[in-house]
Amino acid sequence: QVQLVESGGGLVQAGGSLRVSCAATGRALSNYAVGWFRQAPGKDREFVAAIGWSADSTYYADSVKGRFTISKDTAWNMGYLQMDSLKPDDTAVYYCAAGRALSSLAQSYEYWGQGTQVTVTS
Repeated sequence: QVQLVESGGGLVQAGGSLRVSCAATGRALSNYAVGWFRQAPGKDREFVAAIGWSADSTYYADSVKGRFTISKDTAWNMGYLQMDSLKPDDTAVYYCAAGRALSSLAQSYEYWGQGTQVTVTS
């Protein structure tokens, strides 16, 4: 079992930056791919970014490519999503997830955190 807890969400103006974190306990994140997803009010959960178990492969949604950077620190068992040039459309609850395969599909991930709110004002 892997327990995931997100933190670092908050309120930021458009054009600003925010880093959300994902703390893992139970098992080493070095054995898992980590994905970030988000869900805005009234919308379906959508894929944001993912990083492979070895951290040498990353994958981004077109909507965030060039603005967001995913990473993980296996020494601290942490995952991160650095978000730059934020837009009001990025407002959502952000979830981290861990799974065996690098994927943009939510069903590929076995473990999920509870989410952290990111609000971008115009």
